[in-house]
Amino acid sequence: MIFAVAAFAILGTMGLALGRAFLGPTLFDRILAANMFGTKTVLLLAVIGFLDGRPEFLDIGLLYAMISFIGVIAVLRFYEIGRFSPVDEEDAS
Repeated sequence: MIFAVAAFAILGTMGLALGRAFLGPTLFDRILAANMFGTKTVLLLAVIGFLDGRPEFLDIGLLYAMISFIGVIAVLRFYEIGRFSPVDEEDAS
């Protein structure tokens, strides 16, 4: 029972994170909200896996956490530099 309540609370915070991601005044607010949404997704997968008695959901959650982390780093790098590839010496001059 308490894990079902926790799952609904996590869904509520995921909704709030989506609201911040769409309405955030700055790009960093939106990126932080997307990162929080990814973290809450991992928590939700863990709770659902516990409720269903399927421990393999933890593996899926860990994989999703790694993909979310790499995605946030990629978006921040693109925002800072403006490209994903490194700058060549020929392009810099």
